Amino acid sequence: MTATQPRTRAAAPLLATPAAVQAFTHILTRGPIARIDVTRQTGLSQAAVTKAVSPLISAGFVSADGGPQHTAQPGRPVNPLRVVGEALAFLGLKVNADEVIGVVTDLHARILHATRVPVANTDADEIVRALIAAASTLVSRCGGVADRIAGVGVSVSGDVDETSGVVRHSPLLGWRDVPLVAMLRPSMPARVHIDNDVRALTIAEQWFGVGVGVESFAIVTIGAGIGCGLYLNGDVVEGGFGVAGEIGHLPFGLESAVCRCGRHGCVETVASSRAILDAVRTSTGNPGLTMFQAGALAHSGHAGAVAAFERAGSSIGMALAAMVNLVGPKVVLLAGEGVADYDLYESRVREVFSEHVFGAAAQCRIVTQSHTFDDWARGAAASSIRATVRGGLVLGA
Repeated sequence: MTATQPRTRAAAPLLATPAAVQAFTHILTRGPIARIDVTRQTGLSQAAVTKAVSPLISAGFVSADGGPQHTAQPGRPVNPLRVVGEALAFLGLKVNADEVIGVVTDLHARILHATRVPVANTDADEIVRALIAAASTLVSRCGGVADRIAGVGVSVSGDVDETSGVVRHSPLLGWRDVPLVAMLRPSMPARVHIDNDVRALTIAEQWFGVGVGVESFAIVTIGAGIGCGLYLNGDVVEGGFGVAGEIGHLPFGLESAVCRCGRHGCVETVASSRAILDAVRTSTGNPGLTMFQAGALAHSGHAGAVAAFERAGSSIGMALAAMVNLVGPKVVLLAGEGVADYDLYESRVREVFSEHVFGAAAQCRIVTQSHTFDDWARGAAASSIRATVRGGLVLGA
């Protein structure tokens, strides 16, 4: 089977009620876990959990052989429930300006295979060609797993309407109102779900990463752009119009600088990787300077390079303080390719953050975690996993 030959499978809703979706999600993100702990932590009755779990065990999506585990009742071992990761597979595809990164994951968003496809330009037709090629390559590597692909997640920078399947505006790609799902649907092996790339990464962290068991957190991505995903009140914030957490476009940059979004003074005008590199190139008079060389110059004390990174740190620190003051997450995770240079501006980020954060919000913990582009593609797969589960595990096109 190739990506241009969609599977056919009869629709089979496996999670018929909100209670079933809640129970399965809890087992997926917290398992292995005892049934009694599912009831305690979700507030569902034991009968509701049993009703939800029994057909899932019969269908092979949940197993009760997760190994002995003790509940609050001493001496009474139970067989905890766990989701069978290999029961389904998902494709995750991340769109960049110069390439498409693709992965195959299991139900736990564990990466099984990965690939990359370069793109000649950011025209929608060229990106769609690359997405189809990446999907085809991944399917060919899956072997027998290909028959279990239940969803295809695609993540794109910008304003993405996941309900309509339209990329409304992506400054990175130069897109407006691109019907991406409609363009991909005929050539993909399963249902296509698109999402903003940072929101998809946040979903991956919520379900399978640092966000598991955390009441609230934010993930701020630093790289080609400055993005922010929010997890508050039990869910990832999507915004009333599909836009939320765009701290890269807060007006804490250079007022004279034009952002790629067309506005002046955005955080990205000084804090994106491109903005930092451009500033260092200007200060050195070397237009061929690489980001690695810019970082080396800053480490050596070159005044122009140090100033570029510190200016970025000030802008990021201000944006973090504004976001934390507004929504109050307990943890902020800084991630993305720009985190590799974080030591160059960390002290400035924390200094400015401390100057502007209000009251007890200063207790918010800021941590860093490096991410590869495969992790971004994994986020796209996680978004598809969440959409498939919340849709009731209705398998098939």
